[in-house]
Amino acid sequence: TDRGGDVEDRGKVLVSLMYNTQQGGLIVGIIRCVHLAAMDANGYSDPFVKLLLKPEGGKKAKQKTQIKKKTLNPEFNEEFFFDVKHSDLAKKQLDLSVWDYDIGKSNDYIGGCQLGINAKGERLKHWYECLKNKDKKIERWHVLQNENHVSSD
Repeated sequence: TDRGGDVEDRGKVLVSLMYNTQQGGLIVGIIRCVHLAAMDANGYSDPFVKLLLKPEGGKKAKQKTQIKKKTLNPEFNEEFFFDVKHSDLAKKQLDLSVWDYDIGKSNDYIGGCQLGINAKGERLKHWYECLKNKDKKIERWHVLQNENHVSSD
């Protein structure tokens, strides 16, 4: 299936960002993914999403969603809290990576995206809107790319 001719299109993820002033942290929602690349022989993947806030994201800097079995369009609807001062948020980067869970061998990397002040386009815009609009949940779709491959620990 040709999805606009972009060979690196691995699917999309719907993400919500909100800076919660009462709790003093960033709430990241991983809502769902669509059109994920199939990694398994059955034509599906068993996807989950990993979140990493860096640098120095604190002890909950790494978090992940549940695994969804045999689907390329998983619904997660999970929220994650990162304890970070609003003034520090501009210096942070949020790495999202989607993985295909495999039993007994290492998980396959499907794709990822980075949100933050050094990102470009929609990914920068989303981060900037979150910084600017405290306590407002902002949802955006982001295209997953097969780049900046991070280790699968």
